[in-house]
Amino acid sequence: MKQGKELNFQVETIMLCCLLCGSGMIVGMIIGFYMKPYVGPADYEYLPTTYLALTPAIPPPCPASSSSSPALLKEWIAPSQLMHSMTDEELMWRASMVPRVADYPHKRVPKVAFMFLTRGPIPLGPFWEKFFKGHDGLFSIYVHGPPLYDVEASDCSVFCRRRIPSQAVHWGRSSMLDAERRLLANALLDFSNQRFVLVSESCIPLFNFSTIYDYLMGSNHSFVGVLDDPSKAGRGRYSQRMWPDVRLSDWRKGSQWFEVDRKLAVEIVSDRKYYALFRDHCTPPCYVDEHYLPTLVSKHYGSVNANRSLTFVDWSRGGSHPATFGRKDTTVRLLRRMRSTGRCGYSLNSRSVCFLFARKFSPTALAPLMRIGPLLMAFDP
Repeated sequence: MKQGKELNFQVETIMLCCLLCGSGMIVGMIIGFYMKPYVGPADYEYLPTTYLALTPAIPPPCPASSSSSPALLKEWIAPSQLMHSMTDEELMWRASMVPRVADYPHKRVPKVAFMFLTRGPIPLGPFWEKFFKGHDGLFSIYVHGPPLYDVEASDCSVFCRRRIPSQAVHWGRSSMLDAERRLLANALLDFSNQRFVLVSESCIPLFNFSTIYDYLMGSNHSFVGVLDDPSKAGRGRYSQRMWPDVRLSDWRKGSQWFEVDRKLAVEIVSDRKYYALFRDHCTPPCYVDEHYLPTLVSKHYGSVNANRSLTFVDWSRGGSHPATFGRKDTTVRLLRRMRSTGRCGYSLNSRSVCFLFARKFSPTALAPLMRIGPLLMAFDP
């Protein structure tokens, strides 16, 4: 009987111990669950094995961004894609940024930005292809055409994927000026672009690439045609509503086809005051593309301007449009006359080469240009 009681006592003791151990483990788990947020990584080595087994592993730190700093910088200083979703206001603001540090943190080869303001196709494109051949890295191309038109070019063409976000342009209206500023602003996004040339689909180069590149890079001036024309087609287009910011004595006229350096290009896209005046008050028979830039440059940047355009245009036939050169007109004699029109000067220097480009050439001029141009202008093979 006594042995039976002792056996029952031992069984009850074992059961009580098991109950106490189980309760302890449950309480420990509950306490651990609520204390986990307050335990730092360094404290884990002091915790019992049971707690560690019940605690999930510490998540690894977030991986570093896959875009390296050099890649981001490269895309900032020379965007690889010309198409973007910026509005004109956002674009002008972005393009107006100027580094305060003079030295660039990368190898920078100055380039010439060729800005094509077109009404559609570029029929003289094959001639330009020969002009650019062999000079990769020294030029950039930007094309502003009708919004729904894309330049037809093969993957190996210099015009391939060079169209910028464009809007409709109407001759003689402020939309023409908008397109010019849009081209300048997009070209300014590439910090290697140092000179900016505005051309149309009817323009051609009159010299080989090396000659034009050296001419532009060697100049301390921009080339904007500026003329104080007292006639009805000049001062006669002035509007009193521009006074006093633009007075009659400030009014100038000039060629639409300009070439400017980077500093002046930044000033042009940064301007809001005079742009608004001309947009609102220079309407036909006032043509904003003939008066805005000549007036702005003459009024504020005359000391850095050569007061002439680098694009030859023939107005001798009269009318509101210059002469157009077709197949029969395009001869060696014509091109030589355009290439050597006498001496022209600015500042204290005088140059025998006055024009680097010429217009207007029709699509029919392509065949004779391809035949006589490369040899006359000594294009690289």
